[in-house]
Parts: sequence; structure tokens; C-alpha cells
Amino acid sequence: MNYKLSIFLLMTALAAGAQMASHAPGSTQPAQPAASSPASFQVSDKPVAKVNGAVLTDRDLLREMLTIFPYAGQHNGFPKAQEASIRQGALEMIIFEELVYQEAGRRKLTVSPERISRAEAEFRKQFHSPDQYQQYMQMEMHGSHQLLRKRIERSLLIEQVLKTEVEDKSAVSLDKNPARFEKAESFDFQSISILPPQKPTADAISKNRKRAEEAQRQAQATKSYQEFGLLAEKISEDDFRVNMGDHRSIGRDKLPPQFVKAALAMQAGQVSGVIQIENAFTIFRLNAHNPPQKQTLAAVKNDVRTELQKSKYERLRSNLAKSLRAKAKIEIV
Repeated sequence: MNYKLSIFLLMTALAAGAQMASHAPGSTQPAQPAASSPASFQVSDKPVAKVNGAVLTDRDLLREMLTIFPYAGQHNGFPKAQEASIRQGALEMIIFEELVYQEAGRRKLTVSPERISRAEAEFRKQFHSPDQYQQYMQMEMHGSHQLLRKRIERSLLIEQVLKTEVEDKSAVSLDKNPARFEKAESFDFQSISILPPQKPTADAISKNRKRAEEAQRQAQATKSYQEFGLLAEKISEDDFRVNMGDHRSIGRDKLPPQFVKAALAMQAGQVSGVIQIENAFTIFRLNAHNPPQKQTLAAVKNDVRTELQKSKYERLRSNLAKSLRAKAKIEIV
């Protein structure tokens, strides 16, 4: 439960939305076509779903959307290409949390006042100033300290059920399968991409190549991860632009041969030429080439345990969600 983070994101987004909405009609603020309108940040507490009669609102939905995509405040909204999937994922999550909360009630679970007070004290430490805390109280809690404690209690009850049904059951033991200790060859890189035109005529593709060549010229002038990343955020058209163009580490077998050929001839920190993959054009900065290697159990056991535990955790959580949904009445408003 990332309760603290989602609250701060919601506060930031609502504040940004209010500021943007206050711009005069003649404002010279630049348009951001790659992201949805700041109206995405505006909430009216209207229902978005009902779970066994309990109402979930657009405020709950936005908070979860910002947890899934925390960059929205920096990018003037959610990327258009991703907003529907982000919204759907957030809707599924708030429904799941409500189902878990109701299950806690059926089990007659409780949280002591002392534990709520300790959690509240920890929660208040996350605010940078008393004014920020008061802003949150007015915006989210309508000035009600009782409501705040109720929200904290809800979060703790959800955590209790998840601990019992998922976390405690997700412990794993390590096997000695050698394949688990082999680390495949991979590349760490950032990209700037010019996506295929809607109508891939020869003229349209030629124009995109010229744009890519200009982007490559600018990319060659960058001197660091940060500079390339800021350029990617500005001109790239793929979804990675919202994260400095960073793909992190990708296995060689998952990359197109044109990319691999170029990457193998480069040193870390170098920028590629323009690479055409079908009707798209890409420029990338190689941050690292990680050759294949075998590791000892001692070196990888923590990572392997985390991987296995995460997989088991997700499977158990999915099974819990299916079980709770099977006996629930859920309405999407």
C-alpha cells in the first residue's frame, strides 16, 4: 500500500491542475500533445464504481492512477497512448482494495487506537511543513481528523489481510537449477524514436528520416545521461520519453538485429546513428553492455529469492482477487 506517495502525488496534481486552469485564454503556455489535458487532474468526487454498494470516486481513481504513473505532474497529464490502460489498471486496483477492506470487516479484524496513532505520527512526518499538512487535511479530509484516522485504519486493515493471505504465504526456498544463475547478455540504453507516419508514403517516411537525422545531430551534441534524457523527453515519440528515454537493461534476444549490430560496435556513453526498423527511426545512447555471465548461488541468491517471491506473491494476490470478486457485486458507473 503506497498510501503516503499517492497522497502527495494527488496533492501535487490537483495543485498543478488548478494553476493550469487559471491561465488566461491568451496564455502562451506551450501545448503538450503527447499527454492528456490537465483536466485529468480535476476531481469532483463523482462515483466511478460500486463494490457491494460501497462507492468509489474519481478522487480514489486519480490517486491510484498517479501511483501507477507518477510522472503525470511533470508531463502535464497522462500520455494519451497509455491513459486508458493506466485508468483501467487503477480502477482494478481500487476495486481490489475495497474488496480486501470488506473482507477484513467480514473477518472482524481490528486495529488498536495505539497502532493507528503510531501510523498517524509516521504519516505526518512525510509532510515538509505544518502548512502542507493542513493543505492536505483540507483538500483530502475536509478538515476532519476523525476521517484521517478512519482512512489510516482502512489502510492498516487492508495490509492485515494481504499479509495473512499473500505476504506470509509467498515465502520461497531456492532450488539449484543452474539456469537461474545464468545472466543473459543485455544492453542498458536510452532512446529517441520517430514513430511511423499514419500513412507510410515514401514522402512521409523521407520526412521522418530527416527529422530523425536532425534528432541524431542534437543527440550527438549531448554529453551525459541527463542531457540525452532531457532531449528524449522533448522530442522522442515513444513511451519511454517520460522516463528520460531510459529502457534500463534489455536482453539481447529481445532487441532487433539492427540495434544489436550497432550496439556491439559502440562504447558506453556513445550515441548511435539513425537506425531504421521498418518505418520507424531510432537513435540510442548506449549506457552499458552487459556480457553473459554465470554467477554463484551466494552472489545471486537474494535476487533469485526476490524474483521467485514476487512471482508467487502476484499469483497469490491474483487468486485472492478472483476469489473475492466471485462473491461480490461490482458495478462500473
